[in-house]
Amino acid sequence: MGGFFGVAARHNCVADVFYGTDYHSHLGTKRGGMAFVGANGFARVIHNIENTQFRSKFDPDLGRMGGRTGIGIISDTDDQPVLIRSHLGDYAIVTVGVVANAEALAREAFGHRRIHLSELGSGDINPTEVVASLIDMEDSFASGIRRVLAEVEGSCSLLVLTRDGIYAARDRRGRTPVIIGRKEGAMAVALETCSFPNLDYAIEKVLGPGEIVRITADGCEVLKVAEERMHICSFLWVYYGYPASTYEGINVEAVRNRCGAALARRFPAAVDFVAGIPDSGIGHGLGYATEAGIPFKRPFVKYSPTWARSFMPQHQEARDLVARMKLIPIRELLAGMRILFCEDSIVRGTQLSDTIRRLYDAGAAEIHMRPACPPLLYGCKFLNFSRSRSEMDLATRKAIRALAGPQAVQDPGLYAQAGTVLYEGMEDWIRKQLGLTTLKYQLLGDLIAAIGLPKEKLCTYCWDGSE
Repeated sequence: MGGFFGVAARHNCVADVFYGTDYHSHLGTKRGGMAFVGANGFARVIHNIENTQFRSKFDPDLGRMGGRTGIGIISDTDDQPVLIRSHLGDYAIVTVGVVANAEALAREAFGHRRIHLSELGSGDINPTEVVASLIDMEDSFASGIRRVLAEVEGSCSLLVLTRDGIYAARDRRGRTPVIIGRKEGAMAVALETCSFPNLDYAIEKVLGPGEIVRITADGCEVLKVAEERMHICSFLWVYYGYPASTYEGINVEAVRNRCGAALARRFPAAVDFVAGIPDSGIGHGLGYATEAGIPFKRPFVKYSPTWARSFMPQHQEARDLVARMKLIPIRELLAGMRILFCEDSIVRGTQLSDTIRRLYDAGAAEIHMRPACPPLLYGCKFLNFSRSRSEMDLATRKAIRALAGPQAVQDPGLYAQAGTVLYEGMEDWIRKQLGLTTLKYQLLGDLIAAIGLPKEKLCTYCWDGSE
């Protein structure tokens, strides 16, 4: 997905931007970058972070960077920040989201003037450059960002670093959060609130959908008020949000605990202990264990010092290798045990299948699974949280093909309603494929209740196709 962090201060802000950006490392997979504007103009640095931590890659650069205003980005797509020279002046820009209509917007840009856009190694157009081209069609940064929010299909939250401060905007439907922080002599903007406490920032303002602000060391100026309609991504709380963060005032870990508790009430099981698949599954598992009054244990541990997140590599074989190598089973806790695992979700099921087999090999007698969200029926088209190249790779789509036949045309939505024959047939097919004793998915209504926002304010597209 990606995440960003920016600071406007009365003092050198390099350290704050460095550490604040690093607190977003769990959101991105490929590139990290920072840009600053100081007395000598703009300076930028970008590194590949696919196999190396952000801090270790950027630490050598800190001595040559300087400025009172800066931005940083963790990106899972293109190289960012992008430096731009235009009639609006020099600036740096970072974006988070999915510009689904990038090709159409590029053609629009070509029609306005003779320009060029960089091409990524994949052959795609750099979406952040496309966004910059839209900004440059207008006479001010504020009106240019308005244009971006109006024309981008998918989602786009952004930061624009200028000599006069940082422009920040939350995407039109608020699918990703953007939060303003304040401390003495400085203002910050972030996607994750967990980046604030250790840098001494307090939450000042949560941007609403489509809201645009400009921050300086002295404060935050609203340039466009928020829109009413919001569809914030529910998966923030389920999976990729950090446990210490809050969105719309709702803490991630608290939601995961409530998700687990709902699963315990709805789908109890006679087991010896409860566990969570690291990392996000732990919060769900703790909630289940507490509600059920069953011990919580760690029958395998994650070796995180050197192994990256399992979805980082682009190829399935590499992802499977990382997933296998980083989880170490503890045989002494597994032998003869009936185990219930909580997991954030089942996407493709390939890594999970291997994990389950290894638990049986280590002596587990029964393995029960309780995913914290409903079955994923649709590939995300707004934030790209999954690395599946096709939504047909989803475990649910494989089940539907197997049950309905490869030539049958089936509406996935027919399988979204829990309790129906189609839903239960799909659920049981996945259970058998994974080798589980029992499998029960979270009900959508229970997930929504655990988050605590009305359904109309949440994006639930990947589960029920609702936009």
